[in-house]
Amino acid sequence: MEASTRAIVKLRTKCLEKGPAGIKGLVRHLRILAHEKNQSLDLEEFLKGLQAAGFSLEWEEAQQIFSLCDKSQSGMLDFTEFLEALRPPMSEARKKVIGEAFRKLDKTGDGLVTVEDLQGVYQSQAHPKFKSGEWTEEQVFRSFLDSFDSDKDGKVTAEEFLNYYSGISASIESEEYFEAMLRAAWRL
Repeated sequence: MEASTRAIVKLRTKCLEKGPAGIKGLVRHLRILAHEKNQSLDLEEFLKGLQAAGFSLEWEEAQQIFSLCDKSQSGMLDFTEFLEALRPPMSEARKKVIGEAFRKLDKTGDGLVTVEDLQGVYQSQAHPKFKSGEWTEEQVFRSFLDSFDSDKDGKVTAEEFLNYYSGISASIESEEYFEAMLRAAWRL
């Protein structure tokens, strides 16, 4: 196996050890750094982001991952290519059912899931904190969105939704079970 492939598999494994939030947490740290620097990261910033998210890799491994994802050789990290390399491989069937669930949530069809999209889809009244009067309906919705929202901007993109489910997908071997689970969860 090529060194850069081994390095990305090692990072993926470390992310998955942290559960579904592993990839999401790493991406959140990298995006914070990227927002400070025009939506892109150089190798040094990438290393800082890895360390801030609690992922210790050898400098050479981080450099191999960076080079693998910097296909344009610009010296800057492309988030889309990085995420595609980092995500555990998923079948087209899994991606399709994840897409169906996202489209069901995206009531406005604008490619983003927001609090407004959740009204009438997510039953906030069943949430214990809503029942106790501790939270409003909007707080319940925001808490739910935060499960998927890696940059905490109140909007969930299809990419963020896919990243969330890629961690879950990695722990489920059966195609049939994964699809049945999502169909039941989202009433597809």
